[in-house]
Amino acid sequence: MADLYEDDILLWSERLGELLRRRAAGELVNEAELDWPNLAQEIESVGRSQLSAVRSHIMQAFPHDLKAEAWPTARDAPHWQSEARRARLDAAEAYTPSMRQRIDIARLYAKALRIMLES
Repeated sequence: MADLYEDDILLWSERLGELLRRRAAGELVNEAELDWPNLAQEIESVGRSQLSAVRSHIMQAFPHDLKAEAWPTARDAPHWQSEARRARLDAAEAYTPSMRQRIDIARLYAKALRIMLES
């Protein structure tokens, strides 16, 4: 099963998902087929991906907020405000309480400001 993980992750995930569902239902399955190391890696990856998505949404909101604040009468100001609001809503939707200690808002703000000033 570990080879399948390297060769075809979609098929690996489908087969492993089916094995896990069968095992959860009480059916005996071949333990050798359960690819525990890669399964653990994928589960951790899901959490990291969610955290990355929230950070990304926050980073998307900052430049729009900054532009709308700097140029409130600009023709694009309503669009910037709308984009910032959408990004904040997306971040809030994906946010979980355990992310609080892993998201450094000041660092993200500084990074967004630096990117905006460079462009």
